[in-house]
Formats: sequence, structure tokens, C-alpha cells
Amino acid sequence: MKADLHVHTCYSYDSISLPQEIVKAALKNGLNCIAICDHGEIKGALEAIKFAFNKPILIIPGIEIRSKQGDILGLNIRKIIPNGLSVKQTIKQIKKAGGFVVIPHPFGFNCSFKGILEDFIDSIDAVEVLNTNIFKKDNQKALKFAKKHNLAFIASSDAHSPEFVGRGYLEIPGDQLSVQQIFQQIKNKNVRIIGRETNIFEKGIAFLKRNLCKIEYYVSRKKKKL
Repeated sequence: MKADLHVHTCYSYDSISLPQEIVKAALKNGLNCIAICDHGEIKGALEAIKFAFNKPILIIPGIEIRSKQGDILGLNIRKIIPNGLSVKQTIKQIKKAGGFVVIPHPFGFNCSFKGILEDFIDSIDAVEVLNTNIFKKDNQKALKFAKKHNLAFIASSDAHSPEFVGRGYLEIPGDQLSVQQIFQQIKNKNVRIIGRETNIFEKGIAFLKRNLCKIEYYVSRKKKKL
């Protein structure tokens, strides 16, 4: 199976991509599984699951949470976990909801984990060691960290628009695996990292699109308050 385990839809403040567009892009690019992890929201994942019914793709619902010390992904989550909690509290909430804890882009420029990651090694399930949105050296640092501490790992596109879906993914032995079977293969490190980082030009386009979405989001919020 080919699994891109960190993708965003228009329910994130920095994306305008409909869940249906993301699913179509994933199918077009030969993916068998995606995890939709919108910022502080699960509606996009639930819409994608509904749209993908009877389609040859597994949608894992997820959420990207901003803890006090950095971003944390909760995979296989169907409830909103609030931002602003401590890392310990955030992880506890994910586990309580039956989720799989991943630290995304731990050393990414301007999106790195601000806490001491070593303090939480026993509590996290995996580290993202390929995020195609960030620089190669930062991914290499994450992979080195995972190897040093014998941690499981994932790879993803962290796509915020359809053209980047599937740029990075995990290749997992097996066919039509369940969510729990995928997690077990990850924990066993029986997975292969596939993909590459976007180039400078692509990063520039993605950065511009994301920031235009942010501006639109905050302007819309301001108008609602008025």
C-alpha cells in the first residue's frame, strides 16, 4: 500500500482544497491511503471518508494540534482535541481517543518542535522523517533522530493543495490493510520511505498559496465579528 499520512483540506486555515479534490488527487497518483490532518478540525476528514465510500482508497481521519511546544498529529481521531495544551496533555487526549501520536516536521524551519523531544520519546508512536514541504537537511535531521532513538517513522507530502498529494508517502507491505494493521507495520518499521522534497520554485508557490489562504481566513473571521 502507498500511504500519504499528512494531508490538508480547506478545513485548515491555510488551504482551499475541497476534501473531494484531495481524494481525487490521491487516487490519480496511485495512493491507497491518506490521512487528512487539518489544523484543529476533523470535518475535512469526515467529508473525505464519505466521498471515498466504495472507492479504492482508505481515508484515515486525523487532526494537527498546536500544543504549547509544537505541532502534534493525532491519526485515527474523530474528535477535536484543543490547541494550547501541554505536550503531555495533548498526547494523553490523543491516546484516550484511540489515536496514533506522530510528531510532524520536528526540525522544520519555522515549524519545528520547540520542546525537548527526547522527553516524550516513550509517549509518541512515530516521527515524520520525510515532509516534502520542508528542506532536505531538516528531514535528514529527523531521520537521524528517529534512528538514534529507535523510533518508528512516517513519510508524507503535508500537501495543502491537490498537486502535491502523494509527493511523499510510505510504501507498506500488504494489500487492503486496516488502519490498525498499517499502524502495526509502522511500529515494526516494516515500511519504506518514498518521495522527495519540493524544489525552491514549488516551495515558493506553496508558500504563496498558503499565505493567501491565511489572509482570506483571517479577513473572513474579522468580517464575521463585525
